[in-house]
Amino acid sequence: MAGAIASRMSFSSLKRKQPKTFTVRIVTMDAEMEFNCEMKWKGKDLFDLVCRTLGLRETWFFGLQYTIKDTVAWLKMDKKVLDHDVSKEEPVTFHFLAKFYPENAEEELVQEITQHLFFLQVKKQILDEKIYCPPEASVLLASYAVQAKYGDYDPSVHKRGFLAQEELLPKRVINLYQMTPEMWEERITAWYAEHRGRARDEAEMEYLKIAQDLEMYGVNYFTIRNKKGTELLLGVDALGLHIYDPENRLTPKISFPWNEIRNISYSDKEFTIKPLDKKIDVFKFNSSKLRVNKLILQLCIGNHDLFMRRRKADSLEVQQMKAQAREEKARKQMERQRLAREKQMREEAERTRDELERRLLQMKEEATMANEALMRSEETADLLAEKAQITEEEAKLLAQKAAEAEQEMQRVKATAIRTEEEKRLMEQKVLEAEVLALKMAEESERRAKEADQLKQDLQEAREAERRAKQKLLEITTKPTYPPMNPLPAPLPPDMASFNLIGDSLSFDFKDTDMKRLSMEIEKEKVEYMEKSKHLQEQLNELKTEIEALRLKERETALDVLHSENADRGGGGSKQNTIRKVPASSPRQKTYLHLSPHSRLCPGTLYVVMGPPSVVLTPA
Repeated sequence: MAGAIASRMSFSSLKRKQPKTFTVRIVTMDAEMEFNCEMKWKGKDLFDLVCRTLGLRETWFFGLQYTIKDTVAWLKMDKKVLDHDVSKEEPVTFHFLAKFYPENAEEELVQEITQHLFFLQVKKQILDEKIYCPPEASVLLASYAVQAKYGDYDPSVHKRGFLAQEELLPKRVINLYQMTPEMWEERITAWYAEHRGRARDEAEMEYLKIAQDLEMYGVNYFTIRNKKGTELLLGVDALGLHIYDPENRLTPKISFPWNEIRNISYSDKEFTIKPLDKKIDVFKFNSSKLRVNKLILQLCIGNHDLFMRRRKADSLEVQQMKAQAREEKARKQMERQRLAREKQMREEAERTRDELERRLLQMKEEATMANEALMRSEETADLLAEKAQITEEEAKLLAQKAAEAEQEMQRVKATAIRTEEEKRLMEQKVLEAEVLALKMAEESERRAKEADQLKQDLQEAREAERRAKQKLLEITTKPTYPPMNPLPAPLPPDMASFNLIGDSLSFDFKDTDMKRLSMEIEKEKVEYMEKSKHLQEQLNELKTEIEALRLKERETALDVLHSENADRGGGGSKQNTIRKVPASSPRQKTYLHLSPHSRLCPGTLYVVMGPPSVVLTPA
């Protein structure tokens, strides 16, 4: 009894010790996940769990987003999840999205999962028209999206209409031209066919490299007012802060690169931007909501930290990730080359098989024709033999008749005709008999010649029959398939290593390796410049081709602004629109400092981004 009571008490105490949990739903760009979280979990605990589940290590680009009263907010890492202003109804929903964007996607995005998540998010923003994209660039981006989804173009598989259910172009671009879906598909497929040989990650990276040059790529816009009360737009991105006219989100009126900002601070709803150059006036503006101020400050801090991080040496973790990425890329390249070789050998074997089957069929047809020719030759020989026999009999008959005529002529000559009349008649008969005998002799000679000719034809027919039989014998005794070299056995998938040079594969990069790598990088740069030039020419050709079908009355304000920028020679590139940020010198590196003796006002958040000598002071 006592043991039962003790066991019941221990079970009750164990049940009480189990932590309370709540359900969280995480929505990514291509999946949904649910987790049971403890009530005491902070934002970092949930964020780390999601990153581990996805296998993501480049966590500094991403965050968990939620919405408060039509305002976007991000989960804070050092605050409990349930302490945020989120719905308490389970499951609590967060969106796992990119919060910060790289300056150069090819150099900064290391992991394939990171590239894929960025690709999906940027693609959705372009299709939802949150990022303005010109029509010709939209077609090119659509072709890379098709390559990433379907692989290499195959005319026998990817037939007309295979993109009918795909959303590939912004509705603004489709409505801007008098073109049918089939016409758009034809132009997308023409570009798609040129991307043959690119893997999914390579196609997605090409998509991001083109998209990152768009003016609105990676920019977060906020409505603000300056000191005069004029409504403006504040844009925060990886390069700095930009001030826009509300009607023109493509070209900023003023830009403040991160390395030229000394200090950013706000008090209540007023923000202050202090440039490093003291000759430039301080820029102040007001925003509408306190939540928006906090969000602007978060984006400023995060983008500034990444800006400074890019200009320093990579951390040990990033170096390790890049080394692993290089090894993985080399392994995938070797695997693709092996598969390509096997595919080529298989195609060659199939071609050889088809050629042998074709030759076999041809030889069968030749044998059939030879049999038919042999049968015709035998029939012809029989006919010629029969005809020769008939001719020979006719010749004998004519010879017999000629002999009889000769005998009759001799008998007539031997008979004496006593009277003159009988003599004349006899002479006439003799003359007629001579003429008839001459004709009979000529006919007999002609028939004899015909008989000789028929005998000769018979001999030739029998010779042709003999040759046909010999050829048929050669065809039937010839081997059907020539000897083929056996295909090499494919490499087992669980090989411990790939033997490239010697007995092992070494990834130690020495001076010679670095020189060779530098030469390869220079070669790739030259090839990239040539491809970029070719790509620009193709874009211009496509733009010229579809320009005649453009409907001017359907142009949006952004279309007009983009055309004006292109006419002025801007080229539609983000690097042309926003002044390129110069590499910061050691003196320009900005840090955040708090004076140990400074006293801060409660309820006020101060952020200083400037030289080491700058001390944080109340706004």
